[in-house]
Amino acid sequence: MATPVEWRYLIIWEFRVRAGMEALFEEVYGPQGDWARFFARGKGFVRTELNHDLKDSRRYLTLDFWVSREAYENFRRLHAPEYGELDRKFEELTEKELEIGKFEKVANTS
Repeated sequence: MATPVEWRYLIIWEFRVRAGMEALFEEVYGPQGDWARFFARGKGFVRTELNHDLKDSRRYLTLDFWVSREAYENFRRLHAPEYGELDRKFEELTEKELEIGKFEKVANTS
């Protein structure tokens, strides 16, 4: 069994999905969706998680895990045109898209 890859860098996005587009959004932004497959081409990508708000059926969070900030930034730089194309292709699915933040994992001290 393969050892899980340790992540050190996380990007969190919040989305407000257009009514009636929830199923397609979940397919595109989920862990096997278009965005995750695109990121998987990058060295250092770990995984994507899609989370659904229990109180607001049209609110979602994505969590994109990378081995490092450098790995993510290198991927974005190398694939900027394709990133932009995907973003434009799926912008009709959402009413709002907000980057919550970029986070680095705090190292364990024990």
